[in-house]
Amino acid sequence: MPDHESSDYSELSFQAIVEQSIAGVYVIQNEKFVYSNATWASFVGMSKVEMEGKSLREIVPAYFIEQSLSMYRRRISGDIASVRYVTPAIHKKGHIVQLEVHGTRMKYRGEPAIVGVGVDVTERVRREEELRQMRTDLQELAAQINRDREQQRASFARELHDVLGGLLASIKMDITRIIRRVTEPELKVITEDLMQVTQEAIQTVRDMSEELRPSGLDHLGLAATMERELNMFAARHDINCQFHAGDQLIPISSARATGVYRIFQEGLTNIAKHAQAQHVDVQLVQQDDELMLEMLDDGEGIFDGNYRIGARGVLGMKERARDLGGVLELEPQEYGGTRLRLVIPVTS
Repeated sequence: MPDHESSDYSELSFQAIVEQSIAGVYVIQNEKFVYSNATWASFVGMSKVEMEGKSLREIVPAYFIEQSLSMYRRRISGDIASVRYVTPAIHKKGHIVQLEVHGTRMKYRGEPAIVGVGVDVTERVRREEELRQMRTDLQELAAQINRDREQQRASFARELHDVLGGLLASIKMDITRIIRRVTEPELKVITEDLMQVTQEAIQTVRDMSEELRPSGLDHLGLAATMERELNMFAARHDINCQFHAGDQLIPISSARATGVYRIFQEGLTNIAKHAQAQHVDVQLVQQDDELMLEMLDDGEGIFDGNYRIGARGVLGMKERARDLGGVLELEPQEYGGTRLRLVIPVTS
């Protein structure tokens, strides 16, 4: 091919590939834009002529310029060959746009330079930020709902215990007086049956109150309350259960103790519903400034279709763990069964 045809072909290829590209193309040398196609310049509201010669300091906002210059210098020095990241840029009209760039160290006119391509991702970044904010808002809402729920439970528990429990206790006393005075056999049987029903009602109120707000959390502490609950769980479901609490447990706030206890309760509920386990081991230990709860069962595991990772109860446990500033792990054990591990800071 003759030289002039080769030159024309090269120029045509450059025009077609670079100048007409829907992606921005740029060259930075000595911290200045020495080349820009029209697309790149348009991202910041400029023409090619306006863009060329602009320094990074003129295009990148002050809060990001040091990071931008650092990455530029590392690439120029050869410390890193190329890098891809999202950078803010100042539009000609004064607002900020977000550009995703991928630059590589190359020679340009015999000198080291950064040759890169970029796309405008302002809208994508905005949507991602909105999603992050929505996720944060939902997490805060879930945490507030949990706090409100615990406050309501505590209030209902007090009302049940103090008001309804008090009324039933008064009824029981009156029935006792009636029993002492009744001599007719038929009435005696009726009052004794009434006494039994009243006693059952009193026990039911106590159980409901305890379920709403375990009194042991306030009087016995977290470890003792968990051990008591585990013993009742073992008797109720005929499962061999063991509990171990570390010797150096520092008391935690009532709200944090309640959060850990609710996760523990939900873990037991999942085992009862899904695991078909024969044995459950529970540990509550403190390691430095962290409290760890671990629950191990020898059941069917979490990937057998019944015990779903995304189930509402599991999601609720994860939300509680997040609200406590901790991490919840739920995974199958190597030899079958499930391992639940919660780690939270002792203080928030």
